[in-house]
Amino acid sequence: MIDAVGNPQSLLLFGGTSDIALAIAEKYLSQRPLRIVLAARPSPRLDAAADRLREAGADVSTVDFDAADTVSHPAVLDKAFSGGDIDVTVVAFGLLGDAEQVWQDHAKAVELATVNYTGAVSVGVALADKLKQQAHGAVIALSSVAGERVRRSNFMYGSTKAGFDGFYLGLGEALAPFGVQVTVVRPGQVSTKMTAGMGKAPLEQTAEQVAEIAVNAVHAGKDLVWAPSTFRYVMSALRHVPRPIFRKLPI
Repeated sequence: MIDAVGNPQSLLLFGGTSDIALAIAEKYLSQRPLRIVLAARPSPRLDAAADRLREAGADVSTVDFDAADTVSHPAVLDKAFSGGDIDVTVVAFGLLGDAEQVWQDHAKAVELATVNYTGAVSVGVALADKLKQQAHGAVIALSSVAGERVRRSNFMYGSTKAGFDGFYLGLGEALAPFGVQVTVVRPGQVSTKMTAGMGKAPLEQTAEQVAEIAVNAVHAGKDLVWAPSTFRYVMSALRHVPRPIFRKLPI
């Protein structure tokens, strides 16, 4: 259970090698020891992530997870919850892809949509069943400002995040009567392995900065936050820009 000052005793990270998910785990670990379950495909990166969290004081276990293998997701959740209730779940897996290549390559487009949206919905529905049964818990769903108004420059990725964002906001409404909180986090570009080589972007954040915003939002009971908060006003303005002008903007 999450204690009286908002600190969980257990975490489940979907996308267990994600820089942001690991930073969230470390933020919580700075408050107290934790039991952490990492859900990801077996790899040296997963082993390194588990070692990193153990060195920080966590009791770490792993479960095999393939975002595209949706049939397996209920069994993955069974394994993840086999050690007891999960207080906070972080949904942090996804693909970025080459923006110009992905919309012109059928296989890559389907893979991106399957992982980023279908896989996220599959995990969310299976997770909701577990959280309803335990009648408590929080979910941190890592969305993106790219989904707020989809741009030509990365419309495949942005469209999947638009769907992801809408699903998890709705899931939060559906789970609220069961004592479960869902917090959707909308970062801009974050300096991580995924964005390596892309160049610095306006309002770029580190994984640690996004983690602090996410953890504070859960503690405050928020269902939606931007990272950084300035993006709330930037995207509010961009949503109202007429499309003929919007398509000419250098974004």
